[in-house]
Amino acid sequence: MSEAPERSLEETVRHSLSGGVSWITLDRPEALNAITADQRDRLISLLRQASADPDTRVVVLTATGRGFCTGADLRPRPGAGPAGPGRPAERAEPGPGDVARTIRDGAQALIAAVLDCEKPVIGAVNGIAAGIGAHLALACDLVVAAESAKFIEIFARRGLVPDGGGAHLLTRLVGVHKAKELMFFADDVPAAEALALGLVNRVVPDAVLEKSAREWAGRLAAGPTRALALTKNLVNHALEVDRATAFRQEADAVELNMATHDGQEGVRAFVERRAPEFTGR
Repeated sequence: MSEAPERSLEETVRHSLSGGVSWITLDRPEALNAITADQRDRLISLLRQASADPDTRVVVLTATGRGFCTGADLRPRPGAGPAGPGRPAERAEPGPGDVARTIRDGAQALIAAVLDCEKPVIGAVNGIAAGIGAHLALACDLVVAAESAKFIEIFARRGLVPDGGGAHLLTRLVGVHKAKELMFFADDVPAAEALALGLVNRVVPDAVLEKSAREWAGRLAAGPTRALALTKNLVNHALEVDRATAFRQEADAVELNMATHDGQEGVRAFVERRAPEFTGR
């Protein structure tokens, strides 16, 4: 029996844009959507494109099959040496600084692309989110999880240190002690528990995950895109600055927003007692 032909990068990380919604789908269910370096780089590129594209007003990240993303694909290629964090299978043994550089340019760059995207990012988690896959979900601005989804800080099972900003993200979401528990023991966290912990916004039946994500995406796509971007930036930095800095950043954001069409339209609509018509500009 002949092997199935290798699928292209565009087929395994699918992308479409419609109605202001950039839909990015990991589609390698046979690997539970573990991501290769090429797929990771495509995700980063698509997120950066969405950030700069005025026609994109919201991003949805999702996947097919039983896995949302089970981390980095470290399976060796034929003839390659052993793989590991910062050591793709096709490369030789790393030298001093190589691992840290690869983490910065790889896993951390992916999470930063989600956090820094100037459009709201919705994670529609359809299945297992483990390792960098869990962090990819947690970095999203809003997370809708299917009932069958689960989150796993799997690094300790492999004798590894969490990467991709995991400690930064998780500690802010659940606090120091719970973050340590999840990372030390690497236990599965079912969707219902993830909701109780505040890791996700909503849990829905598997059959309506896409519908639920599309409903939220539609609402955000009709919203004031620049105001949402400024709001996202304020919230992302809220735990990192003192009150005086936070107040200054807030005042600057309000001023910037009032120079936009949507900021002015919102005020006009309020005065005229009508619903605003936002254009994303």
